[in-house]
Amino acid sequence: MTSETFDVVVVGGGPCGSTVSTLVAQQGHRVLVLERERFPRYQIGESLLPSTVHGICKLLGVTEELAAAGFPIKHGGTFRWGSNPEPWTFDFSLSQNFAGESSTGYQVERMKFDKILLDNARAKGVEVREESTVVDVIEEDGRVCGVRYTDAAGERHEVRSRYVVDASGNTSRIHGHSGGKRVYSDFFRNLALFGYFEGGKRLDPPYSGNIFAVAFEAGWFWYIPLSDTLTSVGAVLLPEELERVQGDKEKALLGLIEQCPLIADMLSDATRVTTGVYGDIRVRKDYSYLQERFWKPGLVLAGDAACFIDPVFSQGVHLATYGALLAARSLNTALAEGTDIPEETAFSEFEHRYRAEYARFHDFLVAFYDMHQDEESYFWKAKKVTSETTPAAESFVNLVGGGASQEGALVDPEAYTARATAAQELSAAIDRRVEGAGNQEILNTSLVRSIVKEGHQIQIQAALGRSDRPTPPVRDGGLVPSADGMHWSLPTPKEA
Repeated sequence: MTSETFDVVVVGGGPCGSTVSTLVAQQGHRVLVLERERFPRYQIGESLLPSTVHGICKLLGVTEELAAAGFPIKHGGTFRWGSNPEPWTFDFSLSQNFAGESSTGYQVERMKFDKILLDNARAKGVEVREESTVVDVIEEDGRVCGVRYTDAAGERHEVRSRYVVDASGNTSRIHGHSGGKRVYSDFFRNLALFGYFEGGKRLDPPYSGNIFAVAFEAGWFWYIPLSDTLTSVGAVLLPEELERVQGDKEKALLGLIEQCPLIADMLSDATRVTTGVYGDIRVRKDYSYLQERFWKPGLVLAGDAACFIDPVFSQGVHLATYGALLAARSLNTALAEGTDIPEETAFSEFEHRYRAEYARFHDFLVAFYDMHQDEESYFWKAKKVTSETTPAAESFVNLVGGGASQEGALVDPEAYTARATAAQELSAAIDRRVEGAGNQEILNTSLVRSIVKEGHQIQIQAALGRSDRPTPPVRDGGLVPSADGMHWSLPTPKEA
């Protein structure tokens, strides 16, 4: 058995694994991703929120690749839901968090999207090994310190690391090593039955790229346009309707479509895909759960390995990539030399914020499943869950767009990327100064200019008593994101 050593081993190469591995590798740490399958591979979860597209993906540096991929653009969501008999639409642009170019998401073929993120991780210095199945973790004195895995040839390997991240999804084999069990929701005991169709209709522009969610007697349908002709169609069934999927799955899905007139009309000229990767009718069970513990010394759970919630607002990839960002901050903080933040403090911050985001969606979705309400009632429930002071409709969009946490990396990633770029610019200028360049080039770098600007802001603070948008901790004694957004920091007096 061969043995190697890395700073971090990430189990799983999906959006969560790709995100956390990239954000840690960019800080100079040695990261290994072990992915069970060979990409591209099939995966469900095709509808992305603005916070993922314009926040996380911008931090990862894949914005241009996503734009070039030609994924359908969604401006919001369209619902036939609740007591209103007519479909109603919300637009992401209603929220100030998603203004301008940030007011859209994508509908993606996950085969293509996930490969973009994994290839980007490679390009950013991550060691990626596909067709590598993790079979166990290595644990010594109560601390996880590596994994054992088998490669495509069946050979066993051992990898030692300071940290292991379980980003292997809902089928994780190692999530139990966190010391807690997976607790399934008593409320969301649903099941999804889904397939793919060619030639389905589209909503009228500009909402032709929206997800269309339609409630009916047995549950609700999603209708997601993946291209001009390909559509993902799935029925999420309530617990009392689960017996409908027994036996012939195709007959069951087509029968459910007949019972939902709006979806039946959208598919009236369509044909089901019966060959290739989209040719199967699939079932997903155990939809909503929460792990009792998200971390223990040496091990971090993120993405679907940690939690999942009913997908009516397409928050699956958002929760996975947001959890990956939070985990990356904790890993980078713990791995940094000379840090004055204890490991437990750093990872407790990760878990607290991650659970809070999950709870926001969970609590709102419980209310959203009350079909006796109209959209205005749902908007007010979102305002109550998020405790926002914005109008109710904007609070709703903030929540379902992935911005209710007010996390800067999700709604204003330019601030972090600008700092990172500025630091690189300054470093290059200093290198050239050593080689004989003058001081003026260093003085003209954006980072030095920003330091001068910060000095001016301090003068404003002293004269006027107002701060320059401090980021307060989300709990007493909590941490705040560092200036570059990639670590945790102790709050300054003005932030606290």
